[in-house]
Amino acid sequence: MAEFEDVSQKSALHPKPKGLTLQYGTAGFRTTANHLDHVMFRMGLLATLRSKKTKSTIGVMVTASHNPEEDNGVKLIDPMGEMVTPAWEGYATQLANAEQEALCTVLKDIIEKEAVDMSEAASVVIGRDTRPSSENLSRAVLDGVSCLEGHSLDFGLVTTPQLHYMVLCRNTSGCYGTATTQGYYEKLSKAFIELTKNAPKRTDDQKRLLVDGANGIGALKMREMEPFLKSELKVELFNDGSSGRLNYQCGADHVKVQQKPPQGMHMGPGQRCCSFDGDADRIVYYYNDSAGRFHLLDGDKIATLISTYLKELLTQAGLNLQVAVVQTAYANGSSTQYLEHVMKVTVCCTKTGVKHLHHAAQEFDIGVYFEANGHGTVLFSKKAEEQIQQLAKDPNASDEKKHMAKLLESTVNLINQATGDAISDMLLIEAVLAIRGMTVQEWDAIYTDLPNRQLKVKVADRRVIDTTDAERRALTPAGLQDSIDALVKKYKQARAFVRPSGTEDVVRVYAEADTQESVDGLAHQVSLAVYQLAGGVGDEPKPLK
Repeated sequence: MAEFEDVSQKSALHPKPKGLTLQYGTAGFRTTANHLDHVMFRMGLLATLRSKKTKSTIGVMVTASHNPEEDNGVKLIDPMGEMVTPAWEGYATQLANAEQEALCTVLKDIIEKEAVDMSEAASVVIGRDTRPSSENLSRAVLDGVSCLEGHSLDFGLVTTPQLHYMVLCRNTSGCYGTATTQGYYEKLSKAFIELTKNAPKRTDDQKRLLVDGANGIGALKMREMEPFLKSELKVELFNDGSSGRLNYQCGADHVKVQQKPPQGMHMGPGQRCCSFDGDADRIVYYYNDSAGRFHLLDGDKIATLISTYLKELLTQAGLNLQVAVVQTAYANGSSTQYLEHVMKVTVCCTKTGVKHLHHAAQEFDIGVYFEANGHGTVLFSKKAEEQIQQLAKDPNASDEKKHMAKLLESTVNLINQATGDAISDMLLIEAVLAIRGMTVQEWDAIYTDLPNRQLKVKVADRRVIDTTDAERRALTPAGLQDSIDALVKKYKQARAFVRPSGTEDVVRVYAEADTQESVDGLAHQVSLAVYQLAGGVGDEPKPLK
């Protein structure tokens, strides 16, 4: 076949370093940028096959999110804007690791296995973040697409969620929205302005929000969006990419892990602040209190604010739709308690990784999911959207119920249902706080987080740890779970679990308890148990100071 000759010739221009193996992880491939040229070319090939197979547009995003600037990565986006299906993650790994001479054989195997009709047209859209390496790497993707005669559209610099949005728009014939950045800004800002009309009169100071753009693509896109918001939100942008390095001492991951504000942001007491990550699919909020103490509002606090707002609107609208919050084992125990016992919201726990949460959220009328790191969104079922739309138009419904339905409609339009989106989530949070007339301190006071600690232990082979019950319990090695259970019993309101990292030979330890002193003791003792029973390497974990 002529196209395979083309693949052979072109792939020689994107040679694979001998012996290099990479794994398609939760968020695709990620490594040092100079090891990725061959991977990008091959993901162009794979995206084209996936497009032919699904007869729809597939997305390829060139980004490494919160990783340092010298890294890069790539992930594929499936037809409804979700992450690519697990079987194709496997093909991605096979293709990336095939030595040069075996590439066409692996390609033919995938075509055969999936019965791909090579005469089908293919459409692939591409986006990239602001890393210096991203432009060349996206060219390699485009090379792969053209090799198999796919049609490509390069959106250039976009946030990851914007590309997910474009894919969803294109595959729903524009029903979800217009597949341009302008269409994205118009849809979100219109919904935001509709919602904030229902807020008590706000001062300029109440409309003010300090945003840390992580020196990444989110800052660039926030600047583009500002005129569309018509002064309903007054954004002060820090780490906008004009001088600092991407994700260096700034961004959502830095703030969450270090539990302190990003470099270069000047926060007054009680001032509302938030941080995006490098590709703008995560967000965390924070503020300093009057004593100068730092307070973080992470994904758990965001999920609680949004789900309680939705539940109240549904109750006032008289709509019998189930709201559920999907969490991982990392969710703070206080948030779970509050949602289940005070708000009477369904809570379900799933394995770590956005794709697991997204999938679980699809099971409910309205599924709210956020990882503690600030990556999340809300999914509305077809049934939920139809009931909301019908009520908004119902001539027999009371004015109040119709008004609530209209608020719900604008909320649906403000949310990017394809994936977690820092800009969309930020606008939703700002709208909810405005409508409720809430300060960031009042939001923070909904419940108090239990003190918690995350550690990691280096091991010879992370695969010795096998878990069950949404990663909350360890099945192997023998005796480890019994040790953890015995340690947890020594402390009040305590909980701990361990899980293998998805990317490196380390075991992640999470613990929470009633005081910071207790939780530090528990986390250290669990780390020791992992070190002793799961083949720890290097020095024994030291007690926390």
